Amino acid sequence: MEREKMILDASVIVKWFTREEKREEALRYREMFINDEIEIVVPDLILYEIGNALRYNPSFNDEDVRLAVRSLIDLGINIIIPTTEILDMAINLAFKYDTTLYDSVYLALAEILNDTLVTADKNLYDKTKEKNIKIL
Repeated sequence: MEREKMILDASVIVKWFTREEKREEALRYREMFINDEIEIVVPDLILYEIGNALRYNPSFNDEDVRLAVRSLIDLGINIIIPTTEILDMAINLAFKYDTTLYDSVYLALAEILNDTLVTADKNLYDKTKEKNIKIL
């Protein structure tokens, strides 16, 4: 049976590494992935977004950030290099919903793959809730 695909944005995955609100809910997606219950799909920019968020977290040093980013790669989640189709749609969505291009890449990926985007970003959710998006 094919596993359900979930697009997780950086606002969810960063909670795997930090003590933030809704951390347990975010970790549940990682557990479901490890238990082969879901497939996690993310654009490659997640590596930079997570690295940057942790770089500016005073609890993390350079080695902590390096290990966190490597752990995402080692986990084996499906990291997608955006195609021109994804980027074109992301640009359109960024203008349509007044979102960042970063956020819109996740939206485009979810739309093209016909999968659900999970975010902890209430602002993004409020702007795009007509899309296939779920708030953490």
